[in-house]
Amino acid sequence: MNHISGLIKTLVFSVLIFSISCKPSEKEINPLPNIVFVLADDMGYGDPQCYNPDSGIPTPNIDKLASEGMMFRDAHSAGAWCVPARYGLLTGQYPGRVKLNWQQRSLIEPGQETLAGMFRQNGYRTACIGKWHLGFDNINWKEADKNDILTGGPVEHGFDYFFGMHASLDIPPYFYIENDRLVEKASGFVEDNFSDDATSDISGAFWRKGACSPGFKHEEVLDVFFQKAEKFISDHVEKKPDEPFFLYFPLTAPHTPWLPKAEFVDKSGAGEYGDFTMQVDDLLGKLQKFLKGKGLKENTLVVFTTDNGPVWFEEDINKFGHDSKGGLKGMKIDLWEGGSRVPFIVSWPGKIPAGTSSDQLIGFTDMMATFASVVGDIETDPTKFDSYDLSPAFFNKNYSIPIRRELVIQDRVFRKDNYKLIMGTGLGSLSKRFDNEGVYLSEEKNNGELYDLKNDLAEKVNLYEKEPLRVQQMKVEFEEIMKQVYVPEEGSELPKKN
Repeated sequence: MNHISGLIKTLVFSVLIFSISCKPSEKEINPLPNIVFVLADDMGYGDPQCYNPDSGIPTPNIDKLASEGMMFRDAHSAGAWCVPARYGLLTGQYPGRVKLNWQQRSLIEPGQETLAGMFRQNGYRTACIGKWHLGFDNINWKEADKNDILTGGPVEHGFDYFFGMHASLDIPPYFYIENDRLVEKASGFVEDNFSDDATSDISGAFWRKGACSPGFKHEEVLDVFFQKAEKFISDHVEKKPDEPFFLYFPLTAPHTPWLPKAEFVDKSGAGEYGDFTMQVDDLLGKLQKFLKGKGLKENTLVVFTTDNGPVWFEEDINKFGHDSKGGLKGMKIDLWEGGSRVPFIVSWPGKIPAGTSSDQLIGFTDMMATFASVVGDIETDPTKFDSYDLSPAFFNKNYSIPIRRELVIQDRVFRKDNYKLIMGTGLGSLSKRFDNEGVYLSEEKNNGELYDLKNDLAEKVNLYEKEPLRVQQMKVEFEEIMKQVYVPEEGSELPKKN
């Protein structure tokens, strides 16, 4: 009897183990989503019609993405220009913690954790296709050749694949980089380029003269990037259909040079800029159609946003009747809302409620903790970053108080609830130099600026002198936040936030 009883126990135990082993895992029941993060370049908060019904630029595909997902109305880049925006997004750290000398070095330290690295450690294949603008370590721009290995770039910071440019489309030298090599040496040369009727000498079809690869054509860059994105996705689906991917897709448009294709010329109500923005919108539509054709749309989380505000002067508003800032003050480089408040749309069919919007304060640095939560990451410690998990806001879950109440932008802006403190003036170099209307020059000598954005989103009433106690309290809190974490030197450790 004991022998029979033992056999029965063994059999029951074997059946139990078999049933457990055959039970599908959580990831098999709910497979991890693909993530596509589209970052436009220098697009204004008031350009998409879903954000600004009075926009003079048709944006049907951006609007459609918003109708399928969620719009954030209080979303902010990590800075008011290209480099700090990208640094904050990819590292989860405020860019005010580092020196942004991207021309001399890679801004991301060896071994520093990145958004791409977080995805990769969770089983994702990762790609960066487009504009890098975070520096390389050893590049000799004048002599760089196809055989030179470029260090400090995307493939050393979490990306399995990179195809793109070192910086903006108006900054020489002009060539493509694939992984850590030049595709073609910049052995040619292009002269300065301008538009005859541009508002300023940095508007229109502007690029700076410099070395250029013979096969590089400014007007073809967006199409080249899209083709590379298609190929990355197609190859991934063919080779590893059961594994998720993360595509970081930082575009070079509608940053200058404004070079709309013939099919978009004179189709908007905002000149070359508006036409070029329509081309960006069209690219987003093609990407969505491509994902659907590959059977990927239902399990792909798409983010569409932009790195900072536009280059759009008061003269442009008067000329075209289109306000790229959507009524916000300032533009790119300025520390007012027009420089950092950006359209931010997330879509994931069946997961993110369609046609919704959120007033939750959100920053680029929050992508680290938010996406770590989305993919069920257990390795990343969000307390080491300037990052909050905003996935409850993405999925419209109930939360009694705002998830994030304070935010640092660049190195001189501190947001606390509805109040925004600027240490010094919000006036940036572009507005100072090119604002022919003189709208903002009176702000130049301010000791500081404080605004109540709930009642004064246009930042017309400076409360800095009227509320000295609030100013002092916010300065103290800002300084404490900036002491809490830092970017490590190689071999050091990050302290945790309190």
